[in-house]
Amino acid sequence: MVEFDWSRFSIRVNIQASAEKLYGCWATREGIESWFLRKADYVKQDLVPYLPGDEVQKGDTYTWWWHGYPDDIQEQGEILEANGKDYFQFRFGDAGICTVRIFEEQGQQIVELTQSDIPVDEKARQQWHLGCKTGWIFYLTNLKSVLEGGLDLRNKNMSIQQVITA
Repeated sequence: MVEFDWSRFSIRVNIQASAEKLYGCWATREGIESWFLRKADYVKQDLVPYLPGDEVQKGDTYTWWWHGYPDDIQEQGEILEANGKDYFQFRFGDAGICTVRIFEEQGQQIVELTQSDIPVDEKARQQWHLGCKTGWIFYLTNLKSVLEGGLDLRNKNMSIQQVITA
């Protein structure tokens, strides 16, 4: 029997949207806030502020906040790759590296997220492998919902806790 690889996982979702639209949902502040984050701050390497609609670039850093959590719960990391078309990669704090690929399969756009370099101790297995995978399944479903039907499934009420939608 092959041993389970706790250091990585991949998930995919088909979405009826253009590759350009899908890429913008990862690479712009407005895009990523529309389905994933409450707030996203990006800092360019030269410290020049981003204008609305600007795409982040390799080497930029970020601070992210989620709906359902107070401001002191945030994630900081770095954009590792951003090709402007179909490949986006970021360091997801201590939880590893997330790589997003956008490609066509059977006439549909596929968004594939791979989270790799996940530590493999017991806490990391629970918090980052199982926890992140569960979270990504919801958020990629929300990306599909927002783009295909306009319905944002996120819980935006901070007083409602322990739900899969936040």
